Amino acid sequence: MRLPRTACGLASFALRSAGLAVIVRRLLSATRQPAPLARPNPSVGDSGLRITVVVPARNEAKRVGPLLRCLADAPGVHEVLLVDDESTDNTAALAREAGARVVAGDPLPTGWAGKAWALQQGIEEAAGADWIVTLDADTRPDPVLPLALALRMQHDGVDFATVAGAFECPTPGVGWLHPAMLTTLVYRFGAPGTQRRPSRLLANGQCMAFRPGAVSMATVRGHVVEDVALARRLATAGSRVAMYPAPDLLVTRMFEDLADTWSGWGRSLALPGVEPRLRQCVDLALVAVATVVPLTRLVARRADVVDVAAHAIRLGTLVGTRRNYRGAGVPYWLSPLADPAATVALAMGIVRRGSTWRGRSYVGDDTV
Repeated sequence: MRLPRTACGLASFALRSAGLAVIVRRLLSATRQPAPLARPNPSVGDSGLRITVVVPARNEAKRVGPLLRCLADAPGVHEVLLVDDESTDNTAALAREAGARVVAGDPLPTGWAGKAWALQQGIEEAAGADWIVTLDADTRPDPVLPLALALRMQHDGVDFATVAGAFECPTPGVGWLHPAMLTTLVYRFGAPGTQRRPSRLLANGQCMAFRPGAVSMATVRGHVVEDVALARRLATAGSRVAMYPAPDLLVTRMFEDLADTWSGWGRSLALPGVEPRLRQCVDLALVAVATVVPLTRLVARRADVVDVAAHAIRLGTLVGTRRNYRGAGVPYWLSPLADPAATVALAMGIVRRGSTWRGRSYVGDDTV
């Protein structure tokens, strides 16, 4: 193990040490993470709550079936409402067969992102509900999730909440790259649900909950990362916002293979439209210093004590997030080798001017 001997070496050592110290401080936020969502006591029943589950869907025939089966007879859920966002497959027919009420989405207005528009239409249709819970088509919730979330929010006095669940990794490529991409978020913001400043809040739009009338997607209509934008806007306005860990109650199959993971998550990993460019670049540098640089120096046999510490911390994150992965196996434990790729994806997300998703093109925060 080398120690710096030159002025340049000392400067590098000091900068890398400072960057790693920032990362360590963020990782220590895990000590104040909210308690995970718990299953409701069976004696509680459905507590008389009326929960409407809203599912935005565009060409989700291959993925929506498991979600709808999970919600059949879910306690507290009086209606499952699927907003069919101009699908060209049989998403709507499958949803009706599964017992969901299908709302045919109107054409996308100028200035709206597709998911935000679909969610807004679902929110407006959710009449008579005490709580609205939104779930993406690729989620696999435990049937008690909506009720557990509503009860927890009532107890905590929370106005808007999202859920950090587990991830299903159907291929080795997903199991290898996805954890590395997730690590960039943890290194930039700390553990889910621990951010205190509204401008640094994270949210997970795969599962959101709020009371009717509390949320209008029109406030974030042009955002690709509408979940984070919405959480930050609500918190800034004085609403109480939370993010609850629930790896035992929510599993999401986000991507099918390595290429899907790279393109799908790469478009939003940098949080375009909600993170200032300068802060994006600073966090990118910190991620590189804490992951890519130590790995490169280790391969080059130039590792020093800072690099060793960085590797130890990175391995520690694997232990910390293992519960959040299903079926990842050996590729999960090899995911630090994917850190350079994840860092490149983050950098590309910062410089990218637009993206394409489900046949729609987005430039900045606008849809074209």
